Amino acid sequence: MNLIIKIAWRNIFRHKGKSLIVGIILFLGALIMTVGNGVISGMDKGLRNNIINCFTGDMVIISDKQQSDNVFFEMMGKPVEPIHNVVAIKKVLDNQPYVSRYLPVGKNAAMVLNEDGGTPGTALLIGVDFDKYHAAFPDNVNVLEGRLPRSGERGALMATGARNDFYTYTNIWFIAENDSLHTANLSPEALENKNSLSTKSSLVLLGLNDNNSTTDIRLGVKGIIKYRALNHVWGHFVLIDIESYRQCLGYFSAFEKTAELPPEQKKLMDMDNSNLDAMFSDNNLVVADAKKTALPVKLTRTAARADTVGQTGDIDAGAYNMVLTFLTPGNKLDASIKKLNAALKADSLGVHAVTWKNSVGALGSMAALIKGALFVFVMFLFFVAIIIIINTLSMAALERTAEIGMMRAVGARKGFISWMFAGETALLSFAFGGLGIVCGAIAVNILTLCRIHSDNDMVQLLFGGDTFAPFLSVGDIGVVVIQLALVTLLAVVYPIKVARSISPLDAISRE
Repeated sequence: MNLIIKIAWRNIFRHKGKSLIVGIILFLGALIMTVGNGVISGMDKGLRNNIINCFTGDMVIISDKQQSDNVFFEMMGKPVEPIHNVVAIKKVLDNQPYVSRYLPVGKNAAMVLNEDGGTPGTALLIGVDFDKYHAAFPDNVNVLEGRLPRSGERGALMATGARNDFYTYTNIWFIAENDSLHTANLSPEALENKNSLSTKSSLVLLGLNDNNSTTDIRLGVKGIIKYRALNHVWGHFVLIDIESYRQCLGYFSAFEKTAELPPEQKKLMDMDNSNLDAMFSDNNLVVADAKKTALPVKLTRTAARADTVGQTGDIDAGAYNMVLTFLTPGNKLDASIKKLNAALKADSLGVHAVTWKNSVGALGSMAALIKGALFVFVMFLFFVAIIIIINTLSMAALERTAEIGMMRAVGARKGFISWMFAGETALLSFAFGGLGIVCGAIAVNILTLCRIHSDNDMVQLLFGGDTFAPFLSVGDIGVVVIQLALVTLLAVVYPIKVARSISPLDAISRE
């Protein structure tokens, strides 16, 4: 083996022109793959961290009646099933050592009524307790206009994407209460109509759910916000206080839940849609005894302003749609979600937990899709590299016909010739490919230290956040090593076959 290595090194330097060509190709291939893996891993890590730490948590608890796990970006706009027992869910979560914190929220769509008489718009609402929201997601939003709601205050925080959508459909430009129009923040379309712009600082919402038990409310816009990262994705959501959200969607509020409901109303609230339809069939419209209590119809709430602070009791006693749950560092998601679902099922709470990836649909798979696309692209480059290396090594073998034929004439077997060529290629791959990996790792670290920042929404999707932070793991480097070994192995097969076919007679005829 030592003899083969010595001969391989000698041949590399004797035929340094073609050896250099092969080495440069291997160097560039390893460099591109290393940097590419670092960029995609950084995007994957950044996207995961920004979604988990700024929007969803690690796990999302939803109702067992919920048909789709994609509760944030349901394409058909189907309402998310409500959860009425968050207080009981909290007790279970408090007993799970792998859960660090949690945040109950409401999420559904609402119609934005057009007070100017035009086409209404649609809003994606996130109902929250603002104090708890900011504790769970600190520094998640940047206030561009207005202010953040005070503790216990009712109101809305409208993201820039939602404001642009409302203007597109309603021709109304929303501004914050007690604030003026900020020309610098106008969209290009709104800027064209600046002189005739219709501005409002409150919006009228009509919730959309399956049982049509909604009501319209007027809510003041406390501030215009931009999410710190991935605003292009999350900027279409409007944050409103949870009690206004419940009022808009026709859910029981925390204050209403503190009162004891009559048995008939409890039965009504527990019915699903099919039972409700059956209840209002013709046979059920006859009242047998006028003295008996009639089945109550859900009271229509006032459409007055909903921005005053009222008594709510335990804020978590009312309805929500999901509970965003965070893991303590070091806990594995798959194992934790199994344990949590077992605990929730043991208490018969009618809910279950899904992963953050499932809760955001295609967005959770974006990094994997881009990584797969880049992998295919780099493998295409390696395929081209393989062809170039095969051609170069085959030409080198033919140019060395006299040398190889002479070696065969003095007793060198075909196996020795094969190992000699394989050794030459392996040494080139180790030296130049290894150098490419090292240079790629250095380049990734330099890019990370540069802390390249972007406010562009589409660029942030590629960055996985607002900062470009490539990241290389041991697994990423291992992938590059395997791919480099595969390229070396495939590239040397045909040249070895050419070299093995050379006989002493070929050497004589060439001379």
